[in-house]
Order: sequence, then C-alpha cells, then structure tokens
Amino acid sequence: MSTAQLPAREIPGEHGLPFFGPIKDRFSYFYSQGELKYFTTRMDKYQSTVFRCNMPPGPFMARDPRVVCLLDAVSFQTLFDTTKVDKRDVLDGTFMPSTAFTGGYRTCAYLDPSEPNHAILKGFFLSILAKKHDQFIPLFRQAMSGLFTGLEGDLAAKGSSSFNDLNDVMAFEFVFRLLCGVGPSETGLGPDGPKSMDLWLFGQLSPLMTLGIKYVPGFLEDFFLHNFPIPFFLVRSYYSKIYAAFEKNAGKLLEEAEELGLQRDEACHNLVFLAGFNAYGGMKAVFPALIKWVAAAGADLHRRLAAEIRAAVKEKGVTPAALNELTLTKSVVYEAMRMEPSVPYQYGRAKKDFEIRNHENCFSIKKGEMLFGYQAMATRDPRIFERADEFVAERFVGEGEKLLKYVYWSNGRETDEATVENKQCPGKDLVVMLCRLMLVDFFLRYDTFEVESGKLLLGSSVTFKSLTKYANY
Repeated sequence: MSTAQLPAREIPGEHGLPFFGPIKDRFSYFYSQGELKYFTTRMDKYQSTVFRCNMPPGPFMARDPRVVCLLDAVSFQTLFDTTKVDKRDVLDGTFMPSTAFTGGYRTCAYLDPSEPNHAILKGFFLSILAKKHDQFIPLFRQAMSGLFTGLEGDLAAKGSSSFNDLNDVMAFEFVFRLLCGVGPSETGLGPDGPKSMDLWLFGQLSPLMTLGIKYVPGFLEDFFLHNFPIPFFLVRSYYSKIYAAFEKNAGKLLEEAEELGLQRDEACHNLVFLAGFNAYGGMKAVFPALIKWVAAAGADLHRRLAAEIRAAVKEKGVTPAALNELTLTKSVVYEAMRMEPSVPYQYGRAKKDFEIRNHENCFSIKKGEMLFGYQAMATRDPRIFERADEFVAERFVGEGEKLLKYVYWSNGRETDEATVENKQCPGKDLVVMLCRLMLVDFFLRYDTFEVESGKLLLGSSVTFKSLTKYANY
C-alpha cells in the first residue's frame, strides 16, 4: 500500500514539561523501566510504532532531547534516506562528544554526505579496504589463534573463560595489523591498546550508558554520569599513545590521504576513529553477540554448522569461495545481527517537510525534527518476520534471502552497498565475512560449547563454560 493510500495520523506522544520531562524520561529509560520497556510501554500506550518521546542524556548535554521514535521495519528505513534526513553530528543522537576526543576534527562518522570532506574521507576508507582485501583472512585467523589458545588455557586452569576480554585483544590486534602492518606489541602501545581504546570510547559515550554499579543508587549515578560529560584531559594520555602509534606506523596510508587533499593530522585522527570507534568498538559488540546466539541455539545447530563448514573447507580451503558456499553459516550470521544489532540506534534530522509511513498510517514530519530509530525492535518487526523474537538459524536460507533487505545492522539495508553518497558502514561486507570466518575457524576446531551470557556497557558479556574439541583437529 502506498503512503497516499494509508490513513493519515498525527504523531502521538509527548515530551513532558521543559527540563523536567526529559529528566523523568531519562530516569525511566535507564533505571525504573529499562531500555526495552521504555519503548514497548509507549508503543502500547499510543498503539503506534511511531510516536514522540525524549532520548537521553537530557537537558544539560543534549542539544534537544525531543525525538520522533521509529520502531518498525518500514518507518525505520527513512533514516537511510539522506535526501530527507541530515546525518550531521547525529552519530550519538541528541548528544555529541567534544571534538577534543578527535583532535579538534569532526570525523567522517559525524559528517552528512552533503559535506565536501565526507566523500573524500569515506572514499579513502573504501580504498583502504579494497587494497587490503587479500589480508583479511590470514590476519584474522592469526589473531583468532591467540583467542582460542586463551579460551582453552582459561578453561583448563579456572573452569571458565571471559570471551569478551580475549575478543578485545584479538579485535585490536587484527585492526592494528591490518591498518599499520605491525602488531601493537611492536609499538609504544605494548599490551595496553585495548584498555586505552576502551577508556577513550568511554569518555565519549558515558552520557549514553548506565554502569549498574551495585549499591550505587540510580539517582546518584544518573546525576554524575548523565549531566556532566567526561572531560578529554582525563583520557588525553591514552589517546595520545594511540594516535602516535597510528601516525608512526600507518605512514603509507596517511601519504595516500594527503594525495587526496586531506591534511595529515586530520587523516590520522579519522583513521584512529575508524579503527577504534567503528572497527574495534563494533567488534566488541558483534562477535560476543554472534557467539551468544549460536551457543544458545544448542548442540544440534553446532553439529549442522560443523558439518557444513568442514565439508566446504575440505574441498576449497578457508577461502572466500568456501565462505560464500556456507548457506546455513551465512544465515546464522545474519540472524545474530538481526537479533542483536551491534549499533542499536540510528538518528537523523529532517531536511525538509515530508511524510513517513509505518504499516498502518502515514505521518507528517516537519523540517528540523529529530528522528530516532531503535534498531533492535525494527529488526524484530512481527509484521515482517515470523517468530520475530526467536533466533531461527535457517531464516535467511533460500526464499528467506528476500528478507535480508530488512536487516539493518550496518546503517543501511543488508542488500545495499556502502558508497560515498550514503552513511552505510564502509566495512559492512568485511564484518559479515569475519563473522562467517569466526564460525568457520571455531567449528574446524570444536564440536560444541556452552556459555553464560549477560549485559555489558557495550553489548553482551559471554563467558565460556565448556568446549568440546573436534577429534580430527
């Protein structure tokens, strides 16, 4: 049904009293209700997947906390249309960290495609990935070997192993080697790269988090964490080490950036942001989520994945051709991304007056309004996906591939390509390949496994409780 055929409806919802309304909503979002209930109760109240509300952090740090919330797979797609929405400075939504964290520059992720530097910087990133494509598999497998050794050693010594800790080391090792050509241990960073990145990330994202510290009342944490941004000087020394390591070891890439017309320091700060915020930060979320959902699916899925993977690798080796033949494995990766998108939020400010639709109605959006989409609900839209809240391993096999256009983890449809004209993740295809590769190397080595999972500041926590090694490994 076209927008013209849908009944028009005024956008329901409210923002409450100035100042007090956003604070009340923030407390509900972080403490009294929690993220999911914050959205579902309002969706039920207004009988609409499109409504008005406030999004944290609120009046002290947000430019304007008022948003139009989009919770279904149809209206959510509006956020990808850069002819309608401005993506300038909305990466973190209603709040933007100080540019001191990025050398005084607004990095590519904060630029709208209409800004001149966006095309130059994103073209630079896409060029890097194209030139280094033959290094993806060997470097990632090299980094994963250390992760597996760590898992086995921890389980033998302690009976459990934190996947997240080992994953952070593996992800930083892979990203740094890919971009700089050496391991972080061979530089001034030593073993402290992941810790330094984590502190730098926390300094930027803390107003959008809750720490959940035991015995600390919610109102006390809320007062300090969501009203006062962490000043850059507290993490300056950590960022300086990271920047120096990239500036020294990524010289060839920075020379290429200068040839494109970028200043060397601007290119380096953007490269660090790409490596730390986009790549490392993304891997901190996406790989634990993948392992969590595959573990929860149980031994029968593990058996089928192992059989598919081992047969393909026996014939073609661990190659792109083999990865592309893994029908079930590919579906499992997409399903994990659907269930737990690594970036759950998307924002955009209306460039003009226009209409959006969900499944039932069309709504008028006014120029300047901030649109917010909660991806973790949009990709579980029951009008699109059967058993939407269940992990269905075969969901994207055969005819199910038609549903890939509703998988949005990369700031775009999975069926779209990242270009300099859009805001889709430049490493979209790389991330999907690495997720497949993680499952390939995992099931070449192990038959099945068990984990316990929980929540972290960024994504899921995963603790391995058992690993059954493949007898023929």
